[in-house]
Amino acid sequence: MTHLSSGTLYLVGVGPGDPELLTLKAARLLARVPVVAYPTTGEGAALALDIAREHLNPAAVLLPAALPMAVERGPAQAAYDKAASAILTHLAAGRDVAWLCEGDPLFYGSAMYLVSRVSASAPVMVIPGVTSLTAAAAAIGRPLAARNETLKVLPAPLDDSILRAELDAAPAVAIIKVGRHFDRIRALLAETGHAEGAMVVEHATTARQRITPLSAFGHDERPYFSTILCYRGAEAWGESSSMGAA
Repeated sequence: MTHLSSGTLYLVGVGPGDPELLTLKAARLLARVPVVAYPTTGEGAALALDIAREHLNPAAVLLPAALPMAVERGPAQAAYDKAASAILTHLAAGRDVAWLCEGDPLFYGSAMYLVSRVSASAPVMVIPGVTSLTAAAAAIGRPLAARNETLKVLPAPLDDSILRAELDAAPAVAIIKVGRHFDRIRALLAETGHAEGAMVVEHATTARQRITPLSAFGHDERPYFSTILCYRGAEAWGESSSMGAA
């Protein structure tokens, strides 16, 4: 493909929260790239930027992109159109741009929506990052799955009927995007036999990290950035572990 610009868009995974979990490649790239784009919420929060800030080129131009947190897809698609347009302006001028993405760019990441909007006009490269899924497993010191077992990653907003069918056939499950769906998910996990031994990991690898057995979870807060790891397979890791993330 012949590209019209000389700048490259880098989709950079910045990891789950701990700035030290950026890869060497990501840190090296961010130290030199002249433009850094990143998603922000309606409240102006920018977690990806907060994670990567200490690794950025001090002279980099910051390019925030407000992404609405809404079920309706129309406003979000318009926001990605606007972000892509701003990015393409820099790329057309020969300036490389890094788009910061929490976790990994292509694991439920916002970066996927930029690929189709930019790749016809400029080269796009992906810098993988540590996912919240693997960070949560490290936090509790327990494997996600073993040997020939299947691991299912299920977004909590799915309908109960879909979740129940998926859970019934899965020995190892990670529930993501829990937030306001927590109580419904806990009830489903009790029905399918996944609740025993399940662990709730909130804000993995950050100063706000909290690990709670599902059976003991009584907090009022229902954070979006939480993962429930469940296991009902045949491998015995034991009920406790001395492992943990450094």
